[in-house]
Amino acid sequence: MSRAQLTRTGILRMALGGGGADPLLPAEGGGGRRAPFLLRALRIAVVVCLYWFTSIAMVFLNKYLLDSPSLRLDAPLFVTFFQCALTAALCLGLSLGAACGPPCAGLPTLRLDPKVSRSVLPLSAVFIGMVTSNNLCLKHVGVAFYNVGRSLTTVFNVLLSYLLLKQTTSLYALLACGVIIGGFWLGVDQEGAEGTLSWTGIFFGILASLCVSLNAIYTKKVLPVVDGSIWRLTFYNNINACVLFFPLMVLLGEFRTLYHFDKLGSPSFWGVMTLGGVFGFAIGYVTGLQIKFTSPLTHNVSGTAKACAQTVLAVIYFEETKSFLWWTSNLMVLGGSFAYTWVKGLEMRKVQEDPNVKSGERNETGV
Repeated sequence: MSRAQLTRTGILRMALGGGGADPLLPAEGGGGRRAPFLLRALRIAVVVCLYWFTSIAMVFLNKYLLDSPSLRLDAPLFVTFFQCALTAALCLGLSLGAACGPPCAGLPTLRLDPKVSRSVLPLSAVFIGMVTSNNLCLKHVGVAFYNVGRSLTTVFNVLLSYLLLKQTTSLYALLACGVIIGGFWLGVDQEGAEGTLSWTGIFFGILASLCVSLNAIYTKKVLPVVDGSIWRLTFYNNINACVLFFPLMVLLGEFRTLYHFDKLGSPSFWGVMTLGGVFGFAIGYVTGLQIKFTSPLTHNVSGTAKACAQTVLAVIYFEETKSFLWWTSNLMVLGGSFAYTWVKGLEMRKVQEDPNVKSGERNETGV
């Protein structure tokens, strides 16, 4: 998300925030009786657990594919390319299954239109930067530090909203951003003190944060080209990304790396690759489910808590020992992110309750 990290989630969040109903998600309301409280609570708990499991599993799987000593595959662009190709294939497969009835009945028919593909190309370039820098950050930093390494998405959201959209941000939201920046720098300092700092990973973490913010802005602009359909946008985005990845893989010599890779014919390797791609696709769907059954504010809070759990699990799994200040940096990033989400949620509620708020002020609360 921003924290969410991850790869294709930003696009799907945007669609849920401003597009039509998601055909894969259950319809709301409609005049029927509301489900009993216990049933609704159980359903929400299952959806949140599913989101946590999918998101955390995706990060650990990608870490294995990108930086496992036992795998020894130095081809991050190929891993990303394969996940994009699998996402496009899954979108097409779901579209072809639309005639089979629920749950695929509401999916749009997908076909490749070169004119639409060209219109989506600017977003695809940003999308490539986002998914590639995310994976390169994860390759060079530990899973425990991954959340802090790419924690500046919120800060870039505020900065780009002001520079590109001329939207201002409230003082309390800016203070929350200050806490996030402080936590980021403290985390970098503590990684250096422990001898595990990778400036390459930090660079790609900052670049990933910037690209996630740009991706959200460009997604809003490009959605009308695909008639507001997030599934068409995801399909075109990943098709374009697959085409653009080819020259990049040639320039960086990844085809030569793959030729000499000793596990290229291993079914277990391709099984893990496929599983990582499926989780990468599924994270967008479960993100949508969580927003649908709770709210965008609750989703962001859940994402913050998930990041905390992911950090603790990584420290335990990799048997790492971290200092008090290192944990403090993580708490500052998580606390700042939670505070920003809470402040923006209160501001949006105030706008909704006050019909006299000017349109410009309405836009400001959406930063």
